Amino acid sequence: MTTPEPTMPKPLWTPAETAATQSGIAQLMRKAADQYGASAADYASFHRWSVENREDFWSLVWDDCGIVGTRGERGLVDGDRMPGASFFPDARLNFAENLLRRTGEGDAIVFRGEDKVERRLSWDELHALVSRLQQYFVDVGLKPGDRVAAMMPNMPETIAAMLAATSIGAVWSSCSPDFGAQGVLDRFGQIEPTIFVAVDGYWYNGKRIEVGDKIDAVLESLPSVKAALVVDYLGTADAVAAGIDRAVTLDAAVRHIEPRAIAFTRLPFSHPLYILFSSGTTGIPKCIVHSAGGTLLQHVKEHRYHAGIEAGDRVFYFTTCGWMMWNWLVSALASEATLLLFDGSPFAPGPTVLFDYAQAEGMTYFGTSAKYIDAVRKEGLKPMETHDLSKVRVISSTGSPLSPECFSYVYDAIKQDVHLASISGGTDIVSCFVLGVPILPVFSGEIQGAGLGMAVEVWNDEGHPVTGEKGELVCAKAFPSMPIGFWNDPDGAKYRAAYFERFDNVWCHGDFAEWTPRGGMIIHGRSDATLNPGGVRIGTAEIYNQVEQMPEVLEALCIGQEWDNDVRVVLFVRLADGVSLDDDLQKAIRTKVRTGASPRHVPARIVAVTDIPRTKSGKIVELAVREVVHGRPVKNKEALANPQALELFRDLPELQG
Repeated sequence: MTTPEPTMPKPLWTPAETAATQSGIAQLMRKAADQYGASAADYASFHRWSVENREDFWSLVWDDCGIVGTRGERGLVDGDRMPGASFFPDARLNFAENLLRRTGEGDAIVFRGEDKVERRLSWDELHALVSRLQQYFVDVGLKPGDRVAAMMPNMPETIAAMLAATSIGAVWSSCSPDFGAQGVLDRFGQIEPTIFVAVDGYWYNGKRIEVGDKIDAVLESLPSVKAALVVDYLGTADAVAAGIDRAVTLDAAVRHIEPRAIAFTRLPFSHPLYILFSSGTTGIPKCIVHSAGGTLLQHVKEHRYHAGIEAGDRVFYFTTCGWMMWNWLVSALASEATLLLFDGSPFAPGPTVLFDYAQAEGMTYFGTSAKYIDAVRKEGLKPMETHDLSKVRVISSTGSPLSPECFSYVYDAIKQDVHLASISGGTDIVSCFVLGVPILPVFSGEIQGAGLGMAVEVWNDEGHPVTGEKGELVCAKAFPSMPIGFWNDPDGAKYRAAYFERFDNVWCHGDFAEWTPRGGMIIHGRSDATLNPGGVRIGTAEIYNQVEQMPEVLEALCIGQEWDNDVRVVLFVRLADGVSLDDDLQKAIRTKVRTGASPRHVPARIVAVTDIPRTKSGKIVELAVREVVHGRPVKNKEALANPQALELFRDLPELQG
């Protein structure tokens, strides 16, 4: 008797026929075939060509995207070394010059600060503000390579200050104003900024939150700062700046400076652009240095070919300035798209605010987190019945794996004809390894494919590529947006230890992943958070996908507890109002996990908690909870949005027997 072939699942979305000819990625495939003889009959073959011919591929991206600057003769030197490969070593460019290529009266930036503030900047107004800030920075003595650090919301002045700094060749680093003073210093204290930019306060969930005292405390411990700019948001910038040495309001700093043509300093491809920080939940945050050329080239590739962003699009991502998605979003200016910024709670004053924004502004690209999609699903929202989302072409999700339940919810309740692009990468590469592909169908629970030019593979413990089984997500060849290195790591030892110790000369990212038969990817969680009951590795996301489907469970967090010479699975659940974790619910949870995942995934202990700790960007912190459960110290609580929640997991009687 022969075993029947498994049935192919039905796609949730299939691209329109025009995508195969008119999309940016389809046009790029034709150019690659014409100019380089590339194999481009389908996405899989074109991706293979882009990885095997990286110098040609990235040169094609440079030319097709019209990168402003000189490319030079060489596209890739020492391409077999990781780290050590060098892309476009002869190139000269300026990051800000590429983002400010457009002028005119049209919207460059639209901003909403909850329901309190609404503003617009045209392209010409953005140019003028960047010019005035650049002149001020030069007057203060800012030079290429100096650092500008910002404690700012996701607002227009933040982008203008970044562009002014990088136009000179200075290095930009930012965090959000909800960080505690020590959390800010844990980051900026390492990089010794010359200029500090901060806001007078911000709105969150309808509350007005002032930060003047925090600015004062931070500056006391940053002696390298020559000047501090205070940006007005709450209307208190004058009072804040008046009470702090070295501080001046942004308005006062640029009031008497006339805008003029911006002077862009063109620098090498590998010149440092951004310093981003690891989440810091297991120690002091790592300072990850990204290059101007690598960041720009990777972002325009992802925006134009994977996200389908075109000139005139209106691009939104729900993010703070402490998350790499802010850096990713801002680069959409290089595609001459309008940025739609939002700062505050996505549920203030009500749960529909982002959909209201999408409708009002004709949003074409709606980027958010998996947690947000799950939250509006549990709110029971059906935006397709209440909002005009006809302009939205792409809904993008990142931050954590998007569950199959949420894939279905998007198509059932938000919009039927939309490209749902689950994407995954990280701060480490300020971009994506796997993401949307506009010419491929969308299948439930799967990220569509690997990014062009990215040699993404899944390896088993022996270092062999595998398909259809779980393993480590790796990138087997160098790519442009690899970090230059870590700050204060002169011999590169910390950098190599972070990514290259597991497999020699191969980037090991720390995600537990699996290729599907369709060439899509499922991320099962972080490798360091995988569970090993009975010596079998399972991903936490597999458990969340089951449990969070249940209406009784708002969210969950799972760890492995060392117990009786093994590891047992412990599941923490935050329950809906009025729900208690009785025997019936525990049984229902275990049954759901057993039937939806496997018997090995069934938690040995289930514990109800009233809050779940998360980072500032909304990611749950399994490792920090695991440390608390085992009585070990958590090294850097400043990285958490709600560090007090960790105490809910200490010395729990349910975990003692």
